[in-house]
Amino acid sequence: MLRVLWSAWIRRLSGAWACEGDRPVKLVVGLGNPGAKYQGTRHNVGYDVLAELARRHNAGKVRNRFSGETVEITLGGVRTLLLSPTTYMNRSGRSVAEANGFYKLRLEDLLVVCDDLSLPIWKIRVRAKGSSGGHKGLEDIIRHLGTEDFPRLRIGIGSPPPGMDAADYVLKRFSEEERDVMRRATARACDAVAVWIEQGIDVCMNRYN
Repeated sequence: MLRVLWSAWIRRLSGAWACEGDRPVKLVVGLGNPGAKYQGTRHNVGYDVLAELARRHNAGKVRNRFSGETVEITLGGVRTLLLSPTTYMNRSGRSVAEANGFYKLRLEDLLVVCDDLSLPIWKIRVRAKGSSGGHKGLEDIIRHLGTEDFPRLRIGIGSPPPGMDAADYVLKRFSEEERDVMRRATARACDAVAVWIEQGIDVCMNRYN
């Protein structure tokens, strides 16, 4: 009888380990707006970073899940889910909450990548937590998660010129010169994501801020 119970317990534990091994350990969310109309706009740099990460690390097939598009990569031996919400920027929180709730990840294992009007083009800033800073996508994520305590990586897109509304500016495309700069910024942001995954938020902040 004891042998039967022991075997059953081992099978159950092995199943739990197998299930755990199938789950992503990290979740990286890139914010943006879906559709060709918004490709290449300033507000979509989060999408651009995830696309480059997927290219670099031979991502699998794109799947439509969690009110967004997802792909999986392995980076530094860590299984990571890349999520691009397709709910439009201002409603990003639903998508993030669905994915985070499904996998039951710790908040410190979630990284949100987004644009930042207050930073000059090319500059990136990494934070372990904080307010939305007026960013509507971050604001909605904070509302759905009920906390500000999750890491985020902001990429500078520059400030709007005098007389231009911020909402119009973020939907503008980069100039040819700016695109060259942003390609380098995107690559640098991808490097920062890799450091966050492999070495943690403190090392990432010290290296990139």
